[in-house]
Amino acid sequence: MSKNQIDEVVYQDADPVEMPENAFRELGEGEHYRPIMHPAHDYPEVTPYSVSMGLILAIIFSAAAAYLGLKVGQVFEAAIPIAIIAVGFSGALKKKNPLGQNVIIQSIGACSGVIVAGAIFTLPALYILQAKYPDISVNFFQIFLSSLLGGILGILFFIPFRKYFVKDMHGKYPFPEATATTQVLASGLGKDSANAGQAKTLIFASLIGGIYDYVVETFGFWANTLNTMVTSWGQTLAEKTKLVVSCNTTAAVLGLGYIIGLKYSFIIFAGSIFVWWVIIPLIGTYGATDIASLSPVEIFSDYARLIGIGGIAMAGIIGIVKSWGIIREAVGLASREFKGGTDGKKTIRWQTDISMKHIVFFIAIALIAVFVFFWAGVINTFWQALVAWVVVTLIAFLFTTVAANAIAIVGSNPVSGMTLMTLIIASAIFVAVGLNGTSGIAASMVIGGVVCTALSMAGGFVTDLKVGYWLGSTPKKQESWKFLGTLVSAATVGGVILLLNQVYGFTGENALVAPQANAMAKVIEPLMMGGDTPWILYMVGAILALILNWLGVPALAFCLGMFIPLQLNTPLLVGGAVAWFISSRSKDKAVNAARNERGTLIASGLIAGGALFGVFAALTRFLGFEYTNPMTAIATQWTGLAVYALLIIYLIWDSMRAKALKD
Repeated sequence: MSKNQIDEVVYQDADPVEMPENAFRELGEGEHYRPIMHPAHDYPEVTPYSVSMGLILAIIFSAAAAYLGLKVGQVFEAAIPIAIIAVGFSGALKKKNPLGQNVIIQSIGACSGVIVAGAIFTLPALYILQAKYPDISVNFFQIFLSSLLGGILGILFFIPFRKYFVKDMHGKYPFPEATATTQVLASGLGKDSANAGQAKTLIFASLIGGIYDYVVETFGFWANTLNTMVTSWGQTLAEKTKLVVSCNTTAAVLGLGYIIGLKYSFIIFAGSIFVWWVIIPLIGTYGATDIASLSPVEIFSDYARLIGIGGIAMAGIIGIVKSWGIIREAVGLASREFKGGTDGKKTIRWQTDISMKHIVFFIAIALIAVFVFFWAGVINTFWQALVAWVVVTLIAFLFTTVAANAIAIVGSNPVSGMTLMTLIIASAIFVAVGLNGTSGIAASMVIGGVVCTALSMAGGFVTDLKVGYWLGSTPKKQESWKFLGTLVSAATVGGVILLLNQVYGFTGENALVAPQANAMAKVIEPLMMGGDTPWILYMVGAILALILNWLGVPALAFCLGMFIPLQLNTPLLVGGAVAWFISSRSKDKAVNAARNERGTLIASGLIAGGALFGVFAALTRFLGFEYTNPMTAIATQWTGLAVYALLIIYLIWDSMRAKALKD
C-alpha cells in the first residue's frame, strides 16, 4: 500500500468540530495527526471575501502597528487580533465553512505585523542620523522596496523548510502564538457544534485577559511590572550590588509562559538571571567607575545585552550547522524538481506547497531584483553592490531557520538582535571594501532593512503555516497569497513612515520614540564614521553559546533569555510552572491531559485578549486620555502582586475543572 493510500485510510473519518487531542503533543509510533479540515477534501479558502478582507486588515494593521511601534515603542503581533476579527465577521455574515477562508484572512492580514517590525526597527535610523549628517537621503521607494524585497525573500527562503518545522516536528515545539491563533480560529466553528463549550471558555478567558491588561495599561490601578527597585531596600540592593528582581504582571505574557511550558521557560529564565544576577552585578561592582555609576537597566542595555546578541548569533550558527542536513535536503529537493525529477506520487492537498521548480525560479528573480535595487537605488557601485548582495543573500537564507526556531520556541522573534549583528558584520565588510561614511550608513541601514524584514517574515510565516497545518488548510494557497499581503503592507508602511516623519519627526522634543531604530543608529554610526565596537562582549556571548551547546543546553533559548529583559522572562517561568502543576496533580494521565488541554485553551484566551485590548489601550492614549493613579508606587506594587495572584488562581482553578469531563 502506498503512502497516499495509507493517508486516505487514516483520514477517511468525518470532520471533527474541535481541536484533536493530539494536536499539541508529540505523536506516538505509527500515530497520525488528522486536522479539522479533511486533508484530502476541498474547502472554500481563497475567495473574493477572504482575499479582500485579508488585504483590508493588512492595510489597517500595517498603519496601526507602524504608528504604535514608532510613537510608543510597542510592536504588537497582528495575527491574533486579525484572527478574532475574521471569526467575528464570518459569524456575523453567517458564512458557510468559514474556517479555510479565515485562515487565508489571517495569513494575508498578518503580513502587516512582520513587515512593520522589519521596517521600523531599521529604516527610521536614517532619519535619526540625517539630523546629524544632512547629506544622508531617504525616500519612499527605498523604504518600500527594502520592505517588499525583504518580505519576499523571507517567504521564498522559508517555504522549503515548511514540512520540517510544521509537520516533521509535530509536538516538539510549543508554538505559543500559533497555538493561540489556532484556538481562536477553531472557536468559530459554530454555536451548535460540540465546540461551543470550548468557544465559550476561550471567549471568557479572552475577556478576562483583555480587560485585565487594558485596565493596567490605561489606568495603572496596579503595577504592570513588579520591581524590587520601587522599595527602599531594593534601591539600596541595586545601588550596592546591581541586583534586581522584576516580573511583568500582564495576562498575555502569563499565557505565553503556560503554552511554552516549564522546560523552555526555565531555560529562557536561566539565561535571563545569568545576565541580571551574575553578569550585571559583576560588571557593576568590579567594572570601571563610569560603568559602576550606571543603573542595572543601563548596564543591561549598554553592555550585558550585547553578550546576549553575540550568543544569539553563535546559537544561530550552531543551529545552521545542526540543520545543515535539512538545508541540504531542501536544496537537493529543489534541484531535483528543477531538473524534472519527481517520484510520480500525487501530494495530498494538506501537504501541497508551491512547486520547488517555481520556488527556485522566483528566488532567482527576487535576488536579481535585490541586486538591481542595491546597485541602482542604494550604492551605485557595481562591486560594492555585489558584496552587499552576497552578504544579504547568505545571512537571510541561513538565518531563516534561526528565526523560525525562535518563534517555535518562545513566540518572540529576536529579529532586532540578529539584525544588529548583521549590521555589525555587514558594516565591517563594507568598510573593508571602501564603503563608509554617510553613504555607508545609508547602504547599511537599507540593506539591514532587507535582512530584518526577511527574518521577520520567515519567523511570522512559520506561525501562519503551523496554524494552517493544525486546521488543515492548503499550504500552497497560504504561500501564494502571502506575496500580495506583503506588497500591500510594504506600501502602507512606507507611506506611514514618511507621513509620521513629516508630522512628528524622529529627533527633537516631541519626536517619535522608535527605540529599536535609535539602537541601530547608535551602533551603526561609530562603525561607519569611526569608533569602538564591543567585539569582546560579542565574543563572550559566542563562547558561552558554544559551551552551552557542548553541555547539551539549548543555546538559542538561553541566549534569548539574555537578550529579552528580565521582567518579560520571569512571567514565562511562572506560566510554565503553572502548566507543570496543572498537568501533574492527578495519577490519571487522561485527567492530566484534559486539564492541560483546557489550560492551553485558557492561556490562548489570555494571549488573544491581551493582544487585542493592548491595541485598544494604546489607541486610548493616542486619543489624549491620560489618567494619573493617586496611589503610591508601593501600593500599586502590592496591588499588582495581589491581582496577579488572583489571575494565576483563576488559570489553575478553571483548568482543574476539566477533571469533571473525565469522571
